[in-house]
Amino acid sequence: MDPKAEPATPRSDASPDASPSADAFIAEKRIGERIRRLRLKRSMGLVELGRHAGLSASFLSQLETGRVVPTLRNLARIAMVFGRDLSYFFEPEPHPLFRIHRRAERVRLPQSGVEDPSYYFESLGYMVPDRQLDPYYAEFVPGRKGADVRPHVHPGYEFLYLLDGELEIRHGDRAHALEAGDSVYFDAGTAHAYRCAGSTPAVALIVTMHQMTPQSALRPAAARAATASGPSPEPEPES
Repeated sequence: MDPKAEPATPRSDASPDASPSADAFIAEKRIGERIRRLRLKRSMGLVELGRHAGLSASFLSQLETGRVVPTLRNLARIAMVFGRDLSYFFEPEPHPLFRIHRRAERVRLPQSGVEDPSYYFESLGYMVPDRQLDPYYAEFVPGRKGADVRPHVHPGYEFLYLLDGELEIRHGDRAHALEAGDSVYFDAGTAHAYRCAGSTPAVALIVTMHQMTPQSALRPAAARAATASGPSPEPEPES
């Protein structure tokens, strides 16, 4: 049977003797909803998915809304488009990610690799597995006059919102002054460094966003979790 000509029956695209229990099993696993979520996550339309999977858009629409029951062969085609195993559609549905980090549970750590730290930080997302970004609470302390700061680079992008104080950020060969309420978003692949520019500590919220590569995407979650060692002011070699 040509998969593009799948009949839009109200029951199943499987054999005529498909049992009601098969319908109930498919409905229980919400396979249509899972396919729709995968498709929308990729910003993919029904026509595009159908072209990759060799199925008609009308059939896929009925499949997503639970009006037809797919064969394992057609499910396998769809799974391949999204790089998933067929078992993805039958495993228990994961719970949506939601993690609260209490203030009392955070750990304040100094800048590493130096005797006189210029900043201290607290990870705000260390309990989130396989995260795509790392948020930090950072405090930059006034340093000795004329003290040099160490520039660094890392893959991805960085966002900083200055909560309090004055901060100088050097990006490439240019220096920029920030005051409380200012924010900056920049390419972290360019050498950058921070320096407290006032007589009191500068406090900031920093978010580093990873640049996913085929190699980093294949790393175990535990390896990526190890990047919680510090905010952007310290290089993250495994990002």
